[in-house]
Order: sequence, then structure tokens, then C-alpha cells
Amino acid sequence: MRIRPVSPVLVVIAHGSRDPRHAATVHALVRRIRSLRPGLRVETGFLDFNVPSVQGVLESLAAEGVRDVVALPLLLTRAFHAKADIPAVLRDAPRRLRIRQAEVLGPSPLLRSALERRLYEAGLTPADKASTGVVLASAGSTDPEAIGVIDAVAREWRETGWYAVRPAFASAALPRTEDAVRELRALGCARVAVAPYVLAPGFLPDRIARGAAGADVLADVLGDSPEVARVALERYTEAASGHRRLPLPMLSA
Repeated sequence: MRIRPVSPVLVVIAHGSRDPRHAATVHALVRRIRSLRPGLRVETGFLDFNVPSVQGVLESLAAEGVRDVVALPLLLTRAFHAKADIPAVLRDAPRRLRIRQAEVLGPSPLLRSALERRLYEAGLTPADKASTGVVLASAGSTDPEAIGVIDAVAREWRETGWYAVRPAFASAALPRTEDAVRELRALGCARVAVAPYVLAPGFLPDRIARGAAGADVLADVLGDSPEVARVALERYTEAASGHRRLPLPMLSA
């Protein structure tokens, strides 16, 4: 009988937060990932504040005899955590493990679809696009590469039919969400919407929400949307196979 090779275990690495909504959202997303790939073992580890820790998960897997792991940073841009924190944790993993670090989730057309899903769930319709200005509100970073990615996502999203799209940042960079809302009002947008480009609730998403007080629509975080789960599996497959990124079919809202 032919023995099928065992797929690498997917270890989803989340930042962690004192806010219990953060871990709850991460676990919901992981359940969504599992539902899309039955048979794939998916574990969750946190860098800080929550358990299990990434190191604890890796040690447990090694003790079970697992050999191959794909570590997926649950991040939207390549900034400090992806470039420094996570590689440092992985370097301290048990030597018996063969670990491949997957790319971060963004950018991806699927994530733009997830942003639109959240805006439509908050009350907008596709017919509103041409008259609506959108604030693409991210957590922020001091890393120029990460800031450049957010700017590029905003430009590309604008080209899909929105009246205007402006990036904003909850920390470390400008403009803030409230400033971008005022700028879009000054442009004459019929309505202004804020789309948080963040994965889970917490301190910075709450700051984004406060900055959205002058907007007409505030979308939810990306959370466990099916598009995010699909991107996670795409990144897993790339890392496990060594292949370049391959686009996935778009999902309907």
C-alpha cells in the first residue's frame, strides 16, 4: 500500500493581546482555516500575552515526533515582527523541527475583497462605491516597507471604483484616521467609510474606531472572513511547496 506523505503542520503565529477579543478572533480564524482544509493540522501560537506561546507549541510538536512545520505570521505587512521577532523565536525552536516561515498575508486581492465584504456588511452597497471615500486604516509601523505597502494597497483599491481611498495609521505614522476622514469630507464625498486593515480587535483597532467618529460607516476588522482564511492557506501552500505565489479565485460576498 502506498503511504501518503504527511503535510507539514501549519503553525499560525499571532501577536497576542491583553484584550480577550484578540485571541477569540484568532481562534475563530483558525477554525475557518481548518474548515477549508480538512485533514491539515493547524496549531496556534502567540508571541505575547496569550497562551500557548509559539515556543511552547513548537516544543510540543517536537515532543510528538513532528518533523515539518510551516510557520505563518498572522500579519498584514512585513515589519518588525515578521523580520525580527518571529525569526528569533523560530531560531530557538527544537532542532529536530524543519521550519519554513511563510510570507505575511498581505498584500493580496483577496484581502481587498475582505475589506469590501466588511464595508458591505456595515451597510454600504456596490452602488455606493463611486460616491464614497474610504479610509484604509491600518495599525501603523515605523518600517518604510510596511508603510509603502499600505499606500500601494490604497492606490490599487481606489482603482476598483471608489471615489477616493486614503491610507491612515493608528500609530507610528501619519495621517491618523480622523485626519483622513476630514480630508475625504473636504473632497466632497457623499459619504465617508472607514475600513480597518487589521485582523483582530485590540488597542489600536479601538483607536481607529474612535478616529472614525466623523465617518458615516465603520467596518469591522477583517477577522475570520473567508478571504483571510484563503490567503492563509495560500501562504501555507507556497511555503510548503516552495512555489511562487499563485492567485486564488475570488470569493463572492
